[in-house]
Amino acid sequence: MKSSRLVSILLLLQTGGPMTAARLAAELEVSVRTVYRDVEALQAAGVPLYGDSGHAGGYRLLDGYRTRLTGLTAGEAEALFLAGAPAVAGDLGLGPVLAAAQLKVRAALPAELRAGADRISARFHLDAPGWYAQEETAAHLLAVATAVWERRALHVTYRRWREPTDVERRLEPYGLVLKAGRWYVVASAGAGAPRCYRVDQILELRSTAEVFTPPDDFDLAAYWTAYQKDFHRRLHTCEALVRLAPGAGERLTGAAARAARDT
Repeated sequence: MKSSRLVSILLLLQTGGPMTAARLAAELEVSVRTVYRDVEALQAAGVPLYGDSGHAGGYRLLDGYRTRLTGLTAGEAEALFLAGAPAVAGDLGLGPVLAAAQLKVRAALPAELRAGADRISARFHLDAPGWYAQEETAAHLLAVATAVWERRALHVTYRRWREPTDVERRLEPYGLVLKAGRWYVVASAGAGAPRCYRVDQILELRSTAEVFTPPDDFDLAAYWTAYQKDFHRRLHTCEALVRLAPGAGERLTGAAARAARDT
């Protein structure tokens, strides 16, 4: 809808600085002509939005101008509070920051949207781990999260399942993933593709001042999706030879029947 697109333009310019019409069009998945019309509509509504020509030009908001959150729909306002995940923020040491951010958002919401956001907080609770999962204590999670954020290398002692179990590694942590209540860090340990490490299996950790730059094409979500597919593919890799009595194969069904016919 046009109204939500106008709000998106304001938020993009407020958070990303000057942007060309072509870049705005790409972000919003509309034509450049549509962006021109939207900019004119915003200017006609009194928004201090202007354009600069030249190589470093683009549309920008007047310095100091900030949008209010009145452009949020009721569903969007409620989703902000539903997605808060206070336990996750607490694990990362961001509990007070999350609470302060939600307070500011709530204060800026119109009364009718604020009531809906309050209902979400009161009626929905997120508990990510499964029923039979034991709580894992990741003693070094905050240090790993800091290294991820600051792009700094870590020296760790890591416990793995095969011999030798305890190994020393220099890790360049690209990102953190929370899966079923357990934290994983995706990191490079030198040459080759990045690997996945359980944070609760880091026995010792030493932070460094060594700054690294991850590959430009690294995508954390895409990596994790590929990692999960590969993990499930490798779950069952054994082969077995089964001898059947004469006529027993006729009673097999499904995959077992197909396997019997193919052998």
